[in-house]
Amino acid sequence: MIKSFLSENCKAIILGSILGDGSLKIYPQYQNARLSFRHSIRQKEYFFWKVGKLKEISGTSNHWFQKADGYGGEKLRYQSRAIESLTELYRLTHDGGRIKIRRRWLNQLTPLSLAIWWLDDGSLIVNSRRGVLCTDPFSYDEQELLQKYLSVVWRVQVHIAKTARIRDEKRTEYYRLWFRSSEELQKFLRLILPYVKVASMLPKVLLLYKNPELQQRWISEVCKLTGFSQPIVERAVREKKAKWKTFR
Repeated sequence: MIKSFLSENCKAIILGSILGDGSLKIYPQYQNARLSFRHSIRQKEYFFWKVGKLKEISGTSNHWFQKADGYGGEKLRYQSRAIESLTELYRLTHDGGRIKIRRRWLNQLTPLSLAIWWLDDGSLIVNSRRGVLCTDPFSYDEQELLQKYLSVVWRVQVHIAKTARIRDEKRTEYYRLWFRSSEELQKFLRLILPYVKVASMLPKVLLLYKNPELQQRWISEVCKLTGFSQPIVERAVREKKAKWKTFR
């Protein structure tokens, strides 16, 4: 286990973030690493919740607004101080300047880390009854490590499958981790629901059902595990169904 002056929650968020939208980097002329991440302005509640949990690595001017560019709309960006504890995590998670999936650092992930990973890079698909983790930057071998880790440690089964992106008429293929059954997705979501504390991120964990009994059952689970009231969760379900063509 890595020795660090970071609190367990702070370290868990950092490790989850670098699997998702975050990065650790040692900039030129600096000895120590910084954590940075950015989110769409639409996710500002989640962004500021996360920033609030990272006070022990943050300076006074730790975030700023970024205008829309060619790859998305307006964003908020965070950057930490450059500190030794982050350099320790950088050495644990990187090799040759790039992130490297290794079992010895996956073993330090917690359910909070998994929650950050999912809220950053997870999506519900197929009428919100299946899921995918956008693990695009990782090699196939690294994805196999992630797949085995989720199976062995958390008893959650995911599948590795190829997908593709076309940008500027160029096709790029890569792999992602897919939850191909509602049962496996539910197991994973039950692990992370106690750490979902931002109401605007509820759509990321709300499975949708046409059967009212099944829908109410999942609403009750979400309320129990997140602590959100039933009216808040029910409103989020109604709003999500209104956006999904299948449920109109």
